[in-house]
Amino acid sequence: MRTRGRYAVAVTFSTAATLVATAAGAGAAVEAPAGHTVARYEMNEPAGARTMLDSSGHGLNGVVGSEVLTGVGVGGATGYRFTRLEPDTPPTHPRHLATVAGAPELNPGNRDFAVTVRLRTQYHFGNIVQKGQATVGGGNFKLQIPNGIVQCLFRGDRGSVIVSSRSRLNDGAWHTVRCERVESGLSLVVDGRTEARRSGRTGYIANSWPLSIGGKTSCDQENVGCDYYAGDLDYVQLETR
Repeated sequence: MRTRGRYAVAVTFSTAATLVATAAGAGAAVEAPAGHTVARYEMNEPAGARTMLDSSGHGLNGVVGSEVLTGVGVGGATGYRFTRLEPDTPPTHPRHLATVAGAPELNPGNRDFAVTVRLRTQYHFGNIVQKGQATVGGGNFKLQIPNGIVQCLFRGDRGSVIVSSRSRLNDGAWHTVRCERVESGLSLVVDGRTEARRSGRTGYIANSWPLSIGGKTSCDQENVGCDYYAGDLDYVQLETR
């Protein structure tokens, strides 16, 4: 969802170098000016929309599954609603997701990278946004909300680092969460307040998987849970610097 006059979901880099992958292949990068927006999903589409528009101008549009409710208005915002599904209970619900094809521009590479989301939920589980999964070659990143605590994880060829919010965010109010990966570690900012920092080098991250919003794309609800998110999203933004 997006409050009028606010940015939507975006990913950003926080250093002076921005990962801008070229058509040469996944993870290929050149440097770009600080504050470069890779993709921005405002989630303002009307009810029944099945295309998630990238307002950055880069054309990284996504597909909205038929189980995702669009055009939902809550507290002055218009966005997407992901209804609750029973955890680890078959069958799978691939139409519960919004996905963007695995464009190389969406890979962090070895540059600074940030993911920002605005969310509202009363539930205590689920993967909010991710690219890749735990066993994927090339690494992965994700925001998740186990026990109502938002966690951010980046895993690359040098290691894995995770940071967690100090308080539970499943109180039914809107919260803006930003996770930023730099060379030396991760930081997590909630509603403008830095809640966590952790040092550790994650290294290079580049995979061919889609950007997935609302859960995992590869799962069976038996051996691998789909971790479906339940709640509302106002926006998602990806940036580089």
